[in-house]
This record gives sequence, C-alpha cells and structure tokens, in this order.
Amino acid sequence: MSSESTPIWQAFDASLMRWVHEIAEHFTTHQLTLSTAESCTGGLIAAHCTELSGSSLWFERGYVTYSNAAKQEALLVPGDLIEMHGAVSEPVALAMAAGARSAAQTDWAIGVTGIAGPTGGSITKPVGTVWLAWAGPNSLLEAQRFQFDESSRQQVRLSSVHAALTGLLQRTRDTQ
Repeated sequence: MSSESTPIWQAFDASLMRWVHEIAEHFTTHQLTLSTAESCTGGLIAAHCTELSGSSLWFERGYVTYSNAAKQEALLVPGDLIEMHGAVSEPVALAMAAGARSAAQTDWAIGVTGIAGPTGGSITKPVGTVWLAWAGPNSLLEAQRFQFDESSRQQVRLSSVHAALTGLLQRTRDTQ
C-alpha cells in the first residue's frame, strides 16, 4: 500500500501523539483551552488532539474551513483579505487563528492554510506551501510560512500537523 492511500487512522504515529500528550499535560495543568481553524489539514490537528482520552478538558472545538466562503462565514475572515492576498497567505492564516479564538472563546487557537497538492500550486505558491498561525493570550498573534518538500499530499498534511503542534507547545511555554 502506498503512503498516498494509507488510511488516516494509521497516521496517528507516536511522534505526533507525543506532542499531543505534552500539550494536554500543559493545557490541563494551566487550565488552558484550544480551538483550531483548518483548511489544508482538513481537521487533522483536531483529530490528533481528540485522539487522546480526556481531551475535552482542554480542546474546545475545531473548524474545518476548506472553502473561502467557510473562512468568511465561520471565522469572519474578510473577503477582501482573501481576494488581495489569496487564501494561502500570512494575513489569512492570522485571521483564521484570531477568528477561531474569538468564536470559540479559547485561550489559544491554531490557523492553517496551504497547498497540500499534488495539484493547486503555482510559481509563487508551490505545492507544500503552508501558513500556520497561532493566536493566544496577551494579543499574541504570530504566523510562520513553511515550504514542505514532501512526496505526497498526506506527508504535507502530516508535516503541517507536526509544525502546528510543536509551534503551539513552544509558544505556550514561552508565555507562562
């Protein structure tokens, strides 16, 4: 079976779940909550978080906002922001994270938008381009661009989950 056709439930590997366990411990200890706004990952960040028993203590909800309309309706991402910068951009990732945090009323939120491929890339935004954003306490709002050079759609998506979770853990520890 190729990696492209590996069932998603087999994607919950030990390295990703190790990060989820650390986040769960940190969030539970500090009574923090999390929401996610996902596009190219299609809910994989939320799925990894909720794979862990007891996640309802710290994981509030996930938004899968794959279309531009969903980003605008569920997260209040301004349409002109998408039109001006494109859905895969820093401003949109930031707006997604801020929108999820506000709508879910959580301490932290992750926003992710990207091009998982194998189609949809361009010269300026090739396949593997992913923008991640984190919104947190004290007006923290940060984004980071990743260029994953992966061989499959699933690898781009899983690499995005890894980067999102490690980025969240780093930022939450930095603010404590």
